[in-house]
Amino acid sequence: MNQLFGYLLVFVGGGCGASLRHMINMAAARGLGTDFPWGTFIINITGSTVMGLIAGYLTFKGGATQHWRLFLMTGILGGYTTFSAFSLDTALLYERGAVGLAALYVLGSVGISIAGLFAGLALVRVLS
Repeated sequence: MNQLFGYLLVFVGGGCGASLRHMINMAAARGLGTDFPWGTFIINITGSTVMGLIAGYLTFKGGATQHWRLFLMTGILGGYTTFSAFSLDTALLYERGAVGLAALYVLGSVGISIAGLFAGLALVRVLS
């Protein structure tokens, strides 16, 4: 039952984060235009900053249950932007002294993700 509650917290938090992401994307498009992906840019930066604040607080101050971590970090921030999780994973590798792995993770994640997107686009073009 406790595990099911964890899934529910992630589900609700993810919906809140995704809604906030949509709101910021729409506001950025209206206020800043669409010539640059301002919404995603703002979301990635703010999501990573908030992830750092929460992770730092939980590491140095503690006091949050696993349910709060699931709701805030996996749920809300996961729905808002997975870039915050990517940033945290990179920082953890770096702080463990695995600088090479951190660089590989960054370059591989970005490069292979973009290559995957282009491969998906190409496949759809071929099949259409």
